[in-house]
Amino acid sequence: MGFQQGLSGLNASSKNLDVIGNNVANAGTFGAKTARAEFADMYAAAMNGSGATNIGIGVRLAAVAQQFTQGNITTTENPLDLAINGAGFFQVADVVRDPNAAPNTPPTMDGPPLYTRNGQFKVDRNGYIVNNQGQVLLGYVANATGVITPQQARPIQLPTAGINPNPTTAIELEFNLDSRAAITRPSGGGINFNDPTTFNNATSVTLFDAMGQDVAVTYYFQKTAANTWDVYATANGVPLMGTSASPAPVATINYPPASGGNPTAAGGGSITYYMGGGGTSTDGRIPIDVPATVRPDGSSTLPINGIELNMGNSTQYGTTFGVTNLTQNGYAPGQLVGVTIDSSGIIMARFSNGQSRPAGQVELATFRNPQGLQPLGGNVWAATYASGDPTVSAPGSGNMGVLQAGALEESNVDLTAELVNMITAQRAYQANAQTIRTQDQVLQTLVSLR
Repeated sequence: MGFQQGLSGLNASSKNLDVIGNNVANAGTFGAKTARAEFADMYAAAMNGSGATNIGIGVRLAAVAQQFTQGNITTTENPLDLAINGAGFFQVADVVRDPNAAPNTPPTMDGPPLYTRNGQFKVDRNGYIVNNQGQVLLGYVANATGVITPQQARPIQLPTAGINPNPTTAIELEFNLDSRAAITRPSGGGINFNDPTTFNNATSVTLFDAMGQDVAVTYYFQKTAANTWDVYATANGVPLMGTSASPAPVATINYPPASGGNPTAAGGGSITYYMGGGGTSTDGRIPIDVPATVRPDGSSTLPINGIELNMGNSTQYGTTFGVTNLTQNGYAPGQLVGVTIDSSGIIMARFSNGQSRPAGQVELATFRNPQGLQPLGGNVWAATYASGDPTVSAPGSGNMGVLQAGALEESNVDLTAELVNMITAQRAYQANAQTIRTQDQVLQTLVSLR
């Protein structure tokens, strides 16, 4: 029986060395998890036998259990490198693309999702985020307006086609006019945009038409009486109201004489507008239309109608003129120039026109028994009956870990411990070999009896 025991010990020690060697080999593999060989003793079962004097017949390999402890996180310079700090796995999948499918048709997943802790991701030729094996990263996909709705995880594709232009529909103009300023309205009325003595102050904003062409709009503020100001506007030098020879104001602002506060406050404030049929604004918002113009480069712009200009937060105090907020919601077309990923997995696409928009959100998965996952190589695992079904959610929610972009999780292999384990396993192998040698000597003694 000693041969059986020694042989099983040699096999077990050999497998232990194999596991240790694999750990050492993957000490530099990002997302790799150390494994541990676990053994069980063996006893022969005798019919109708009982008692506590049975002698074991050796050892067997019970399991190779992977240890899913957190690895160190190291920073990189690639914004698509992702590290999970805490529990969870990235979900990836093999996909099949139909060469005859229409452009931008999502690929079909080839099999169930796979799971990995290796966050070395890249962008393929179709804009999908993939790993080194070409498997696509799964998550929630944003719609055309950047709204993310949690749903069944799908391949995440970056908007490589860019972003379409958005015509201006709203302008926010917040400023202070100097109550000490002199009246600049000429005796005959009107304004001369080339004569700064006919107006007090001016400011500009760039708007965009439906094709994304920029239109330079300049506002001129002319004090016409105490607490009363006319607002003129030009688009690429063309007055929004009136003619070039005889411009007309787009609005008249009356500030409360007692306070100088915003024109929507009580006490005599108001904004009278002259476009869209004219009227008095109660909330500071007035309609304006921008006509078609010719840009300095000679190209023609489209008209921009129905813009809402908000001047309700303007004031008239005894301090110098200053613009504190001037925003508009239009933008030109733009191309994708980069992405950033936050700790919750939201992928923000940055475009050349200065806009940013969510492109999707990474979804993570956890398992009740991660040691039940089946390693497939290539830094991925597959779910099994032993692991249980995955629980999926966004990073940072529930017991999910958070993401760190521009970083990778190193292998959790402890090289020092593995080298010590290797020495121990080597000695165990030698000891089992000695057991066989001793048994051989005993048999040699027996057969040598005369």
